[in-house]
Amino acid sequence: MSTSIESSTPSPPPRPGSGDADAGELDLRGEVCPYTFVRARLALEPLPLGAVLTLVIDHPPALRNLPRSLADWGQAVEVVAGEAAPWRLRVVKRAP
Repeated sequence: MSTSIESSTPSPPPRPGSGDADAGELDLRGEVCPYTFVRARLALEPLPLGAVLTLVIDHPPALRNLPRSLADWGQAVEVVAGEAAPWRLRVVKRAP
């Protein structure tokens, strides 16, 4: 299971007008709450404001808890895929 942010290729430039830079994807499949939040937070902390990190999860409680916890921390979160696991969350770092 891969749990690191993909860094083998350079990140694409920010999308025009968005101010957001793609920081890659963090595969959290197989992780359970609260570890999904802990690992997501550790991945987001070193990123600059405006960075976008996609989280891949498959633990149903994480689909409820992770977006809420990240939003409480001040990040922007959007569920971008699916009714069935794995789910993808798009997180834009808005708070340090």
